[in-house]
Amino acid sequence: QVQLVESGGGLVEAGGSLRLSCVISGATFSFNDMGWYRQAPGNQRELVATIKRSGGTNYAYSVKDRFTISRDNAKNTVTLQMNSLKSEDTAVYYCNAEVPWRSYWGQGTQVTVSS
Repeated sequence: QVQLVESGGGLVEAGGSLRLSCVISGATFSFNDMGWYRQAPGNQRELVATIKRSGGTNYAYSVKDRFTISRDNAKNTVTLQMNSLKSEDTAVYYCNAEVPWRSYWGQGTQVTVSS
């Protein structure tokens, strides 16, 4: 059974940094895209950043130049380094991993940025 477990969320002041990590266990196959999404109260889940197996990245405009996504294919981990955090970054952050036949999600980790 494939499981995605996020860690690293918490409370931080505006301008601060957090590093989110996601460890994937139970997979007997390789993932294509991996990424991070977030959902703030009253909003739909939105893309934050994705990274292809080859290393190509894609960022939401609102986080570009502040967040950096990376992955370790051998360890099946994906990380999101978040710098210069803003109050509008407050949300539950979800790890995602894709294969052609389905999408896997973690349970989410709360990030709260105080202004």
